[in-house]
Amino acid sequence: MNDGRTTAERERERERADETVRVKRRRAAVLGSPIAHSLSPVLHRAAYEELGLDGWTYGRFEVDEAGLPGFFDGLGEEWAGLSLTMPLKRAVIPLLDAVTPTAASVEAVNTVVFTEDGRRTGDNTDVPGMVAALRERGVESVESAAVLGAGATASSALAALARICTGEVVAYVRGPERAAEMRQWGERLDLDVRTADWADAGQALRAPLVIATTPAGATDALAAEVPGRPATLFDVLYEPWPTTLAARWSAYGGAVVGGLDLLVHQAVLQVEQMTGVATGPLAAMRHAGERALKDR
Repeated sequence: MNDGRTTAERERERERADETVRVKRRRAAVLGSPIAHSLSPVLHRAAYEELGLDGWTYGRFEVDEAGLPGFFDGLGEEWAGLSLTMPLKRAVIPLLDAVTPTAASVEAVNTVVFTEDGRRTGDNTDVPGMVAALRERGVESVESAAVLGAGATASSALAALARICTGEVVAYVRGPERAAEMRQWGERLDLDVRTADWADAGQALRAPLVIATTPAGATDALAAEVPGRPATLFDVLYEPWPTTLAARWSAYGGAVVGGLDLLVHQAVLQVEQMTGVATGPLAAMRHAGERALKDR
């Protein structure tokens, strides 16, 4: 429809609108306990700088489950979103107006976006972040996979594998309760999951894709069992890095995807959701993360 304005006038108006969005003060932050170690502020601030979002800030707050409702009550209209780490990924769900199917599938929210009408929507960017990190290294699909561990990150790993694995996933765990939990996640995600005892975890290293979701040091003893021609290892740790397992894997010529890859890819998705940009600045965020880890 012709509104009487010239093309140049309409373009200037769009530029003024874009400038308003760029300098408008907006806030985001990461919450958790403990939180001092989090790299999220480094990654998100690097994204804001690269995108020219001068009015945006990203903080870090020590918040436990008991303090989460009060924190939400104190948020103002300037808040665009939150990143959540442990132990808040499930505790936040009752405080939200909606959760995405991805977050619901693993019962974990690591991203909250506040809409202009005040609604709080929870998402999980860990799952697509894992898929994106693997895709970046050329892993689009696998016929089978192994998961080491059975914690919260393991459920996200299963959800990611449900998108790319066409066959069986073997989860190596400690104890029958953990084994039952992993099989239940498999049923829920429509993924063929078989469990095996942790004592046999060395067998996992021959899988086309191995995802290690365990705490630091838990897989060190497995390094001696890395086969001569390993395939792909996704170790979700980023500090200390490389892990003993990842170092041996790489030395034997295997492909390694690290925790920083996951952290950056999931953070890119958070930036896109919170700011509305089409594509987050992956390279700038990764560089900032690498620099921060080197300086620690």
